[in-house]
Amino acid sequence: MEQWRFLDTGVSSPAMNMAIDEAVLTIHSEGKTRPSVRFYTWDPATVSIGYFQKAEKEIDLEKVKEYGLGFVRRATGGRTVLHDKELTYSVVVSEAHPAMPSGVTDAYRIISAGLLEGFRLLDMRADMVSPDEAKFAEPSSAACFDAPSSYELVVEGKKVAGSAQTRQKGVILQHGSILLDIDVDMLFDIIRHPNERVREWLKRGFADKAVAINQVRPTPATLDDARKAFREGFAKGLGVELVDDELTAEERELAEQLAREKYGCNEWNFKR
Repeated sequence: MEQWRFLDTGVSSPAMNMAIDEAVLTIHSEGKTRPSVRFYTWDPATVSIGYFQKAEKEIDLEKVKEYGLGFVRRATGGRTVLHDKELTYSVVVSEAHPAMPSGVTDAYRIISAGLLEGFRLLDMRADMVSPDEAKFAEPSSAACFDAPSSYELVVEGKKVAGSAQTRQKGVILQHGSILLDIDVDMLFDIIRHPNERVREWLKRGFADKAVAINQVRPTPATLDDARKAFREGFAKGLGVELVDDELTAEERELAEQLAREKYGCNEWNFKR
C-alpha cells in the first residue's frame, strides 16, 4: 500500500496555517516529499476569504476586530469561512499522481471519499452532492456553507464540510473545514448585507442549508474524536497508509517566510 505523510501541525495563526499549506505544496512540487494529509486548527478563531473575494466589500472588518478574530485570504477560491470549532484538513498531491483525475471536479470526488469515510466512522450518514444536484444549490450569501459544490458532503441534505481547491506548480492543494459546531450569529454578523432585514432572512435560511457535526450527532464529538475518525477515513478513502511525519526544515523555513511576507500582509489580504 502506498504511504502518504500524515501531518498534524496543531494550532497556528491564520497566516502560518495558510503559509504551511503553500510551503507543503511547493516542496512537494520539487519532488522532495510524498503526498500528504494535514490536520490543523486556528488561534485565534479566524475569518478566511476566498482568493477572488473583495474583502472590504463582503466582510465587516470592524466586527472581525470586535470579536477578536483573525483574518486571512486563502490561495483557493470559494466563499467566507469562520474557522472556529472545527478540524481543518488539507491534502497535497501531484496532479500527475495516478489516482488523481485531470478534472478539478473529479479530483474533489476522489479526495472527498476520505471525508465520507470519516463521517461514517463518526456514525453519521453523509452523502456526496452530485454535480447535477450542485447546479441547483445556488448560494444566497457570501458564506461558504450556504450551498454545497459538486462532491461536497451533506448530512440530512445540509452541508457539513466545505472544501476549496487550487492547482499550482503541477500540484493539487485541497483544504477544507469539518464543522464540530458553528456560531451562525457571529458568522452573519461579520458578513456584510444590504440591510438588517436581509441579514436576518439569510441567517434563518442558512439553518436549512448547513449543519455542524454536534447538531446532528446524538453524542457530541470532540476534536480528538474527529482527528481519529478522519485520519482513518482519509486513509481508507484514498486507499493509502498515512504515516506520522513532521514538517521538514525546508518546509518550516518557507512557511515562516510566507507567513511573514505574504499571508500576514495587508497587501495580500486586501488585494481586492
